[in-house]
Amino acid sequence: MEMIAGFSEKAAADFALVEEAKKGSEMAFTSLMKRYRDPVYFMIFKMVNNSTDAEDITIETFAKAFNSLDTYTPKFAFSTWLFKIATNNCVDFIRKKYTSPIQYDSAHDNMDNIAVTIQSDLPDPEESLIKRQKIEALKDLVSQMKPRYRKLIQLRYYKEYSYEEISSELNVPVGTVKAELHRAKTQLYDMLTKTGNR
Repeated sequence: MEMIAGFSEKAAADFALVEEAKKGSEMAFTSLMKRYRDPVYFMIFKMVNNSTDAEDITIETFAKAFNSLDTYTPKFAFSTWLFKIATNNCVDFIRKKYTSPIQYDSAHDNMDNIAVTIQSDLPDPEESLIKRQKIEALKDLVSQMKPRYRKLIQLRYYKEYSYEEISSELNVPVGTVKAELHRAKTQLYDMLTKTGNR
């Protein structure tokens, strides 16, 4: 494959993986996930300062990216595009969580040298469509999970139960809820790498 003008060797390698992922290569999806899962998570964690929220937003980021691969062009490096999606997801999350004005500058400063732009306007129709498609894709994946994991995901993220409320609902210790929910989210990650071309 030809080197993309202005791309580093790593960015060119990412682009090659994206092209393979667009064709449905599970190996390409897995490689992209492994390469960026931790950097994306830690960037998000710096913005929201909560590990559970950071994990959730990381899942959403990869779901949106994998569902939108056809819209990616090599105008920017894949990493820049991915981190922009992550940043926008964080901003959406912060908007929903807080009703008071948010100081975006301090969150942006925490992102070190990552070249991304925080979008402050409302989503355009295309973004809204992508978001709906992402939600539907995630719901479809959740429906395929083992009943126990499916129930945990639904209680935590659809009904927004606290760990204590889930513990009471399922009559199990809070520690068990946290451990099983972690396993459920890990399984969801694995499923996302295999179905990102949907």
